[in-house]
Amino acid sequence: MTLSFYKTKKLRLIFVVYWVLLTYIVAALVWWFIALNKQNHLMIQFETQQLKKENPAYFTDIQKLNAVEKRKTAQYIGEGATFLLLILAGAVFIFRSVKQQLKSGQQQQHFMMAITHELKTPIAVTKLNLETLQKRKLDEGQQQKLLQNTIQETNRLNALCNNMLLASQIEAGGYCITMEEIDFTEIVKECVQDCTIRFPQRHIHAVIDENIFVNGDRLLLQIGVNNLIDNAIKYSPKETSVSILLQEKNKEIRLSVKDEGKGIADEEKKKVFDKYYRTGNKATKGAKGTGLGLYLTTKIAQQHKATILLTDNVPNGSNFTIVFRQ
Repeated sequence: MTLSFYKTKKLRLIFVVYWVLLTYIVAALVWWFIALNKQNHLMIQFETQQLKKENPAYFTDIQKLNAVEKRKTAQYIGEGATFLLLILAGAVFIFRSVKQQLKSGQQQQHFMMAITHELKTPIAVTKLNLETLQKRKLDEGQQQKLLQNTIQETNRLNALCNNMLLASQIEAGGYCITMEEIDFTEIVKECVQDCTIRFPQRHIHAVIDENIFVNGDRLLLQIGVNNLIDNAIKYSPKETSVSILLQEKNKEIRLSVKDEGKGIADEEKKKVFDKYYRTGNKATKGAKGTGLGLYLTTKIAQQHKATILLTDNVPNGSNFTIVFRQ
């Protein structure tokens, strides 16, 4: 049995105990109301028996005692309902907090598994390539191919580390953003060129308007654009193309990255921007990724007061668009 099985079993036991205790508290509250109401009724009944029927104010006193009984009952109902609502509100809050914590723990566990794989792969490839260069005499073409492959894996490892460090810094408020006027056209072209070199077998179609400038942080914008393009390449078949469109129209700058993959279900369109989240279809399970790319891109867009949109690409695939408003 695995450690996760024991953790799941333990959590189930905790939830069983939680619901048992909650049921006991509610039952005790109901019993408290019934006991007090019964005691109130007995006391009123006792006082009624003490009254003398020949007393001219007998019926008036009876009415007063009945009014007191009703007032006490209403008081018990009000107090009981207040306590019950407070208990239920606290129970719901605790349940949701624990559930969210468990969900976060599972996401972090999946992230650690993914990041371990993502880190080991480029390290293993780089090591193998260097050992091959060291032990074998290869011609110039083979050496350049191995070196190029090693550089690609190193760049991938560097991008992964940048994403992790930047996500931590942004969350902790430790990243100092530097806003300046930047040639966004140049940044997008560089990112497209970089991806073309890293993925020579993929068809990347880019339509980029010239002289588009934005006010922002160059490093953050570069990481954001790279994340969108990497995401499109990861989650679409190798034989399909990735389209990149940068244009300025009606005082809006739009960067769209379209792929021809299987697309994203409507119920998951908002979730994909959550930290560590990855869609659960078969296409994504075999793809590399940590669930940080889109989350970080969303944070970068927010830092630049931009909006990131996700729509379906017709006839199939996804379309991620960042909108900068001037």
